[in-house]
This record gives sequence, structure tokens and C-alpha cells, in this order.
Amino acid sequence: MVQVCLNGPRGSADGVMVPLTPEAMAESAARAVAAGATDVHVHPKSPCGDDSLSPKVLAPTLAAIRARVSVPVGVTTGAWAEPDPAARLARIRSWAGLSALPDHASVNWHEEGAEEIAAALLELGVGVEAGIWSGTDGAARFRASPLGPRVLRVLAEVTNTSADTAERTAQTLLAALGPAHGRPILLHGEDGGAWPVLRLAGRLGLATRIGLEDTLLLPDGQRALSNAQLVAEGLLQYG
Repeated sequence: MVQVCLNGPRGSADGVMVPLTPEAMAESAARAVAAGATDVHVHPKSPCGDDSLSPKVLAPTLAAIRARVSVPVGVTTGAWAEPDPAARLARIRSWAGLSALPDHASVNWHEEGAEEIAAALLELGVGVEAGIWSGTDGAARFRASPLGPRVLRVLAEVTNTSADTAERTAQTLLAALGPAHGRPILLHGEDGGAWPVLRLAGRLGLATRIGLEDTLLLPDGQRALSNAQLVAEGLLQYG
């Protein structure tokens, strides 16, 4: 599986190719799926361009993307979108009033309130992607979590952005995860580490992801023009 991560916390300062409106996200998702992506991860944005967990922001984003693609669509629950854990949990519980929910949502296991967020998503019938970041205690927390066997997949997220050492960090992270409660693992990197970690995922037979959230550059250092271009190149690199 190659997931496309459309935008992440990036904004207009990162370039016009980063999709920020529901319509732009839908167009970018459609082109990325046509290029070979089999899953979509997106950060819904407020009119100001900030990541948002509000159902008023989530609903039009999901509707626009689903009108263009038939693959699963997931969203973030990152703490930066709502720093207070109680408020973040309340936001997610308010999704119950939506006519359509995301297929999955990522939960960063090192963040305060992760277990409660994951439990709330499962109660709503939303799949949980357990985000385990390198350089955090996320792997240890996840190994001890009673919710571990119930998550959709594990996102092994390599935060080391060095092209020279990101692969080593990835191997360390995978070792720390161990059997990961038997759940599938999606391995990915970011910025300078994005392409080395994607190639490692291919060699290991793990799912991966690529897109403008993870990197703005192609493997040769040129600026990427779109998520579709990154996906097409990612599939070549993935092997």
C-alpha cells in the first residue's frame, strides 16, 4: 500500500502546490490516486489555513474528496490542531453528528490523551492509525496499550530528517515496536529522510506513504510540482 499524504501541517508559505481548500484537496487526491495511491491522508484546514478537528471543517473536506476518489480517506488528530486534550477529545466525539465519518484517523501515541482519543474513534467506528514517532516514548506506550490489537495499522514515523541516518533510525524504531500487536505497519520518513525510508519500506515489504506533507522535493532534489508527481516517483522508488 502506498498512501498519499496531501498536505500535513504545511501552509501557503510552502508553495501553491500544497492543497488547502476542500476543492484543492479533492483535485490533488484524485490526481494522486490516478498516479497509483491506494489510500489518502489529509489535514482538513480552517479558512485561515490551520489544521482543524471541527466537524464543520471535516465534513466538506471529506465530501469533496470522496466525490472524486473511491479509496479510503483518513485525517489527523494531531495535538497541534487542538492542544488541550479534553477539548480535542470533545471535538472528536462531536464527529458523531456527521453524516459521513473518515475511514481512519491517525493518533500520535506519545501525545497526552492518545488512549482516550483512540478509544473515542473506535467507538465511532473510525479506524485508528497508531502514530509512533521516533525519538518519543510512543513505541513503549503502544506496546503496553490494551487498544493495540484493535488499531487498523501502525504508522512508524521517522522524524530524523537526515538522508544519511534516517534509515538507521527507522530500523531502531521498528525494533522498538517489536511485533506491534500483530498489526500492519506503514513506515515513512519526512523531509531529507523521506526517500531513504520509503525505499527501506519497499525492501522490507511494508506499506509506506509519500506526499507534500512528508517532502516538498523529489529524490533528485528538484521541487515537486504535485502530490501525483511524488506518488508516481514513490512507486518507482518503492519497487
